[in-house]
Amino acid sequence: MVARKETNNSENREDDLTEETGIEIVDGAKSNSKIEESKKRADGLKIPYIDLNDKEIPIEVLKEIPEEAAAFYGFVPVSRKGNVLEIGMVNPENLKARDALRFIIRSGGLEAKIYLIDEIGLKKVLKQYRSFRGEIKKALQELGKELEAREKIRPKERKEEAKSISAEAPITRIVAIILNNAIESKASDIHIEPSEKRTRVRFRIDGLLQISLFLPNEVHPSVVSRIKILSDLKIDESRIPQDGRFSAVIASRKIDFRVSTFPTEGGEKVVLRVLDPLSALSDFSQLGVEKYNLDILERAIEEPFGAILISGPTGSGKTTTLYAILTRLNDEKTNIVSLEDPIEYYVEGVSQSQIRPEINYTFASGLRHILRQDPDVIMVGEIRDQETASLAIHAALTGHILLSTIHTNNAIGVIPRLVDMGISTFLLPSAVNLAMAQRLVRRLCEKCKKEIEAPKQVSDEIEKELAELTPEQRKMFSWKKPFKICRPVGCRECGNKGTKGRVAVYEMLSMTPELEKIINESLTESKLEEEAKRQGMVTMKQDGIFKVLKGLISFEEMLRVVEE
Repeated sequence: MVARKETNNSENREDDLTEETGIEIVDGAKSNSKIEESKKRADGLKIPYIDLNDKEIPIEVLKEIPEEAAAFYGFVPVSRKGNVLEIGMVNPENLKARDALRFIIRSGGLEAKIYLIDEIGLKKVLKQYRSFRGEIKKALQELGKELEAREKIRPKERKEEAKSISAEAPITRIVAIILNNAIESKASDIHIEPSEKRTRVRFRIDGLLQISLFLPNEVHPSVVSRIKILSDLKIDESRIPQDGRFSAVIASRKIDFRVSTFPTEGGEKVVLRVLDPLSALSDFSQLGVEKYNLDILERAIEEPFGAILISGPTGSGKTTTLYAILTRLNDEKTNIVSLEDPIEYYVEGVSQSQIRPEINYTFASGLRHILRQDPDVIMVGEIRDQETASLAIHAALTGHILLSTIHTNNAIGVIPRLVDMGISTFLLPSAVNLAMAQRLVRRLCEKCKKEIEAPKQVSDEIEKELAELTPEQRKMFSWKKPFKICRPVGCRECGNKGTKGRVAVYEMLSMTPELEKIINESLTESKLEEEAKRQGMVTMKQDGIFKVLKGLISFEEMLRVVEE
């Protein structure tokens, strides 16, 4: 065991609280004073000081110094540049610590560059040793011991024992740790992917896949079996894809996981979609609907009948916006029925139905039955084909509010797309209340974003887009040159990414007498663009620039999303 320095009772209690709850209690004044003290010490020792309070150390760097040595001697690895390992030390004047460090780095063929750190920074880094991978490692060690014990069982008995391995504690813990860390990381998807040598686990965070950890490939079948058991899937079927679902209570709230297995050459790949009800039941302001768009959307929602159609690529947040509209409409006086594939979130008070094409229960066949359920509001997950489009438009014309999604690049593309699907143009003005499009953009981290003056090229682009707005709209966009924008920096709060969470950019095209005339007489893309401009439609790019000037997103990220 490693010896630990004695501390007073209050410090011990704070450490206990951290261990028990995962919540760290930090006295801000005490932290700042210790940093100042350390800086003065660094000047006296002629050693550079480094603040580790918000620094995330890569796992491959942490491996260079054993956790026991780091805790005992008070030094931790900070970064590695080529053959040089940067080391933070609490007491660089401690000769025993220096000797120990010299021995460790020489055995690894490295050189050391010393920095002074404070005790708070040391504690923060030591906690990183006991992170996600540490928990997984312990579970794998336990599993290894169990498998070793099983090898001693007679072959006949071993066959019977093998059936229960997927439910054993280590595998259960490995799966639980992966799920917990996905929730803590605010991941939307978990990918568990086998290969010849190891299994890769990746999380999709803010729209981007990131490697979380690697597992030995021998545990992959057991991990897959455990997830299949939770999802009530066939454990002995690995030749065809399977879909399932399960729920788990994580961080005191119920989280749903939608599971998809897929056979590959190296084994079954598993993808879990994380369905957190908190993200689905967002209000419009949380989603990023600004006032100029909110007024348009609320007018469409208040109509007694007609369709609201949302367009955008897969993963653009269309379903989340649909659920936000459903939540606004949901009350005791309203009968809401939905057809979904799949049901992503369960909403209290809404009759939600999962389509099943394998038994010919499709959006189209389901819509026929929904109309016999006396609905006020109908939600159809997606308009994919002519039959569904025809039935949806018919429902919107016969006294129902219809909510659905459709694949187009922008809002003005919704009308031509419906015509391409065989819908008569004379039906559209009466059936469609609102066509909208959206994309998801990574939100800047509030803790570390930095305000700067917009470079000339960026400033010119912003000015060009603002010039396209109506005089009334320009009053809402009341920023003047020089424009101020924010750029990502990176801190521990956001995992050094500079972004945390996502926000949507929207554009909305309302049905007007002028638009009706264009649809019935001369439907062309240029005419639709003219009408959108006449309406004062704020484009997704303009909405993005509004959010750039508010400091919510970066200009580069906005361009990447709206111009891709």
